[in-house]
Amino acid sequence: MATLNMGRKAYPFTSDEVDRQITNHKAGNYALGRLDEYGDFHVKYVGRSDPDVNDRIKDHLNKGYSRFKYRLHSALNYQTPDAVYEKGLRKKTKDNSKKAQTATCNPSIEDV
Repeated sequence: MATLNMGRKAYPFTSDEVDRQITNHKAGNYALGRLDEYGDFHVKYVGRSDPDVNDRIKDHLNKGYSRFKYRLHSALNYQTPDAVYEKGLRKKTKDNSKKAQTATCNPSIEDV
């Protein structure tokens, strides 16, 4: 099963609770959904906001969601969406470079 990396707790989805939990207005990801009879969180919607996740998540109030999770990313705490994008490109390029180095250091059986 995939993970959201947003922690275990799903908070009640109200404007007051969003303000209590997301006090700094920064970029981040969020998930909206409900709890089942066993207390497991079921995701119905996943979103992202570059300028302000607190403000964006509230756009979904009164649309049938009862719980939310969120994550503010230190990598997203840049001044502009362009800076976030550039950071993502640099990380992807670095990750691909590591994969290429690993492949070179571990030749396949066909290379022997």
